Amino acid sequence: MLPIGASPPAVNFFCMASADQLGFSFRPAERRTWTVRDLVAAVRTHLEREYGDVWVEGEISNFRAHDSGHLYFTLKDRNAQIRVVMFRSSARLLRFRPEDGLQVVVRGRVTIYEDRGELQISAEYVEPKGAGALQIAFEQLKAKLEAEGLFDSARKKPIPTLPARIGIVTSPQAAALRDILNILRRRHDTASVLIFPAQVQGEAASLEVTAGIRYFNKARNVDVIIVARGGGSAEDLAAFNHEGLARAVAACEIPVISAVGHETDFTILDFVADLRAPTPSAAAELVIRSRQEVDEQLGGLQRRLGKAMRYQLLIARQNLSELARHGAFARMMNLIHRREQRLDDLLNRLAHAQRDVIESQRRRFETLSGAVRHYDLRRVLGGMKKDLDARTTATTSAIRNLLLERKVRVERMDTALRALSPLAILERGYALVFDASGNLLKDAGRVKPGDDISARLAKGTLDAMVKKSRS
Repeated sequence: MLPIGASPPAVNFFCMASADQLGFSFRPAERRTWTVRDLVAAVRTHLEREYGDVWVEGEISNFRAHDSGHLYFTLKDRNAQIRVVMFRSSARLLRFRPEDGLQVVVRGRVTIYEDRGELQISAEYVEPKGAGALQIAFEQLKAKLEAEGLFDSARKKPIPTLPARIGIVTSPQAAALRDILNILRRRHDTASVLIFPAQVQGEAASLEVTAGIRYFNKARNVDVIIVARGGGSAEDLAAFNHEGLARAVAACEIPVISAVGHETDFTILDFVADLRAPTPSAAAELVIRSRQEVDEQLGGLQRRLGKAMRYQLLIARQNLSELARHGAFARMMNLIHRREQRLDDLLNRLAHAQRDVIESQRRRFETLSGAVRHYDLRRVLGGMKKDLDARTTATTSAIRNLLLERKVRVERMDTALRALSPLAILERGYALVFDASGNLLKDAGRVKPGDDISARLAKGTLDAMVKKSRS
């Protein structure tokens, strides 16, 4: 089999020529002319068929992450190099971020980028050489967040001593949750617990735990948050190494306790949380003190307070005794006694003055009461009523006379007005004549035969036509 696009060896032409001389008829192969794209496409197809699944080891250089999500880099060793592209669908599954100088193993298929005719590997999987991908991702994220100050002890919030409400983000079926609830019930059963159910393993675990942290931070219905999960492998705990979860915990204004895994397990959540508990059970021990411890501490404080108070009273009594023996204190007591005596005198004078005022008011009241008893109010009111009736009668008579005079005057004026009214003249047989425009006619020369006129009589109106006018 000849390679694609290769020409037949020269010996074949020699054989065909010899065959023609011997009387045989041979026809040479037709020449095929390729376009560049067709040739590259044919070679790409051949390569992808022959090298469709290869593992290649090398060092990453010229790494570039495009905005589209695709990754581009060169895989090289001491003697050769090849370009590698990892598309977004595969790149988003990486547990770590590739970087220059990292020794990796790439799995993919060998292909050709037709636009430039370059050989490249279309990668589907990349893993670090030596350390695992999860460990590389853990170290990279840890270094990044530490450089941003998310692990600083100065930004960590104190855990309340006796929280009334505790929020727990974990799986409802987890054994860690039962351990926490049993310890909380035993140590201090007055604390209430709110549980946000979330997966603690798998692809969706980090998003659900992050949602729980954000819910409690927004609702502000708890005093402290516990993120709990039992032990497991590095793959099982990978959800707690998520950057989004770490930033949500750092932004949370409620203290967060990390209770993930065993004492030897460390996650990014442990570094960014306000407190790391070795185990979920230890978190329950740390988050709330037992009732016995509280009672013992309260009793100790009470004893210390009583002792301190007795000591302070003893010191105050000694100081007071020393002051009582001082001469200034005696002078002060004399001054106080004189002021007290003066106060008693003023009180006595005030009492006598009050009695004098009350007696004066009593005598005045008795005088007024006697005067009121001799005063006949009904007789006064009877005289006032007679006077009021007389004035009412006089006022009514005057108003009636005034109305009668006004009525007579109005009637006379009405008679005079009727006598002077033009309408009264009409009653004597006269008429008012108007032209077609409604103007009053006073001159016969203003109309001519054929004009329409109207006449206003005492009763009714007449419409007529002028036959003849005489001035």
